[in-house]
Amino acid sequence: MQIHYLSEGNSVLNHFLAQIRNVTVQNDSMRFRRNIERIGEIMAYELSKNMTYKTVAIPTPLGTKATTAIAEQLVLCSVLRAGLPLHLGFLNYFDDAENGFISAYRNYPNNDENFEILVQYQAISDLNGKNMILVDPMLATGQSLVAVFNKLMENSAPKEIHIAVVIAAPEGIAYLEQHLPDHCHLWVAALDEKLNEQSYIVPGLGDAGDLAYGKKL
Repeated sequence: MQIHYLSEGNSVLNHFLAQIRNVTVQNDSMRFRRNIERIGEIMAYELSKNMTYKTVAIPTPLGTKATTAIAEQLVLCSVLRAGLPLHLGFLNYFDDAENGFISAYRNYPNNDENFEILVQYQAISDLNGKNMILVDPMLATGQSLVAVFNKLMENSAPKEIHIAVVIAAPEGIAYLEQHLPDHCHLWVAALDEKLNEQSYIVPGLGDAGDLAYGKKL
C-alpha cells in the first residue's frame, strides 16, 4: 500500500486540524463540519496530483486553449455518518464524480470492550473500471475500513483505489497494510500516537460523527 502523509510540512491544513481537535472549538458542530469539509478540499487537491490527465482543447471567447483535465471517471464513496462532511469537501473539487454511501459501525454484543463491525447499508455507483475514492475521517483499528472495502469489492473491480482519512493511528495503518491490496493509495492528513484500551485514537479528537451531528443512542 502506498501511503501519503499530508501534514508533515506547515500549511493551512494543520490550522484546520488544530481546530477540529480543540475542545473549545469543536463544540460548535457547524464549525466542526465546515473544518472537516475544508480538510477534504485540501486532501482532494493533493490527491489530484496523483491522477491521470488528458489533453483537451478549450474554446474561449478569443480562441482555443490547450490544457489538461482528469482522464478517469471517479466514484466518491463515504462511510456513514461521520464521512459526510469529508465527502462534501472532496465533492467540492471532484464535482463530476459519481457518489456512493455505505454504513459501518462498532457493535458491542456483550456490552464489554469487544466489538464487531457491522456493514448494513450501501448505495453505490458501478465501480468497475473507475477510480474509487473511499473517505472516512478516523482510521482507528482499521477494521471498519477493511469491512467496507471487502463489501464494496464483492462485485466490483475499480481501476484505482484511494482511501482518504483525516486522523489515523499506527495500528490502523498496519491493519490496512495487512488486509488491503498493495496497489491501494492511503492518504492521511494526520498520524497520531496510538489507540487506547477502548480502541480510540490518542490524542485524536473524540467521536467525529457525534461532533458533526450530535450524540447517537
